Amino acid sequence: MGCEMTLNPLAKDLEHVLVHTRDLWEEVRGGRIFVSGGTGFFGCWLLESFAWANAQLNLDASMVVLTRNPEAFERKAPHLTSNPSINFQVGDVRSFDFPDGQFRFIIHAATDTTAHDTPEAQIDMFDTIIGGTRRMLDFARHCGTAKLLFTSSGAVYGNQPAEIAHLPEQFPGGPDVTDRRSVYGESKRMAEMLCNLYSAKYGTDCKIARCFAFAGPYLPSDGHFAFGSFIRDALRGNSILVKGDGTPYRSYLYGADLAIWLWTILFRGRSCRPYNVGSECAVSIADLALQIAQTVAPDLKVEVACKPVPGQLPARYVPSTERARTELGLQEYVDLKESIVRSANWHSQVAGAEII
Repeated sequence: MGCEMTLNPLAKDLEHVLVHTRDLWEEVRGGRIFVSGGTGFFGCWLLESFAWANAQLNLDASMVVLTRNPEAFERKAPHLTSNPSINFQVGDVRSFDFPDGQFRFIIHAATDTTAHDTPEAQIDMFDTIIGGTRRMLDFARHCGTAKLLFTSSGAVYGNQPAEIAHLPEQFPGGPDVTDRRSVYGESKRMAEMLCNLYSAKYGTDCKIARCFAFAGPYLPSDGHFAFGSFIRDALRGNSILVKGDGTPYRSYLYGADLAIWLWTILFRGRSCRPYNVGSECAVSIADLALQIAQTVAPDLKVEVACKPVPGQLPARYVPSTERARTELGLQEYVDLKESIVRSANWHSQVAGAEII
């Protein structure tokens, strides 16, 4: 990817983000934004859309991105690391040195969603989410931040009852604290509480985005994200293997729409009022694999590891987005089929040849 805007393979997506956020950016003009987690999936979309808006609207704004490994990110996105409006600070989100000067906005998106099986790794995840959030909140107080966005997770609800089609923000459930695998969701719940406490005590304007599942460029293809793994296998011409029985339902919001939602929540969301972020269009994991195969390589085989248990209702992880739609005017613009096409094209373009 080159650094020129016209050569950016995401140009269509970034213009889409700008069209739907244009009236928000004036608040950023001449200001500074501090971002944690800026090198992950969320972060890449935030950096890309900021750089695009900054150039297109002549905002004269700047961004500082906290990262533990700037060299790795430079290999991943050299056009972003070379962008003069984006600077990088090396540090751990739990203990980083506060940079000098004021930052009007802070986006705290640092997290590790990778499943960890050992108690040591789970303790580290807990400490990173809780300690990192408190450090960011202290930094917001220190530098006079006007607004802070915390990217939380739909995992705060615990397991979604199979009979509830779409989880609303008012759902009273929570993670099972007797199950160590719940450490991610429970940590995010506690981090939300920290935001509420700092808001009450110090007046910190905290916006909370409860994020579900996503699709699009920059989504890891070698991790536990089904969408990314299926796209990878399809582009390689391999059979797509669905682990489990393929019945769980998920929904996928495209990365460009995600950027629109996150910027809108930061600038216009109500403090400490959580907003679900995701798509309401549910699809089973098996059907997702079939749709990706049919779109990318129609002759590709899809294999499902296990047979469904007779009479067992499928698990679900699908949000209600009524609050975001009615209060903030947000919506899903890019449907699943188009998400698959754009994702496959991006992966093939950065590899040197468009296949669709």
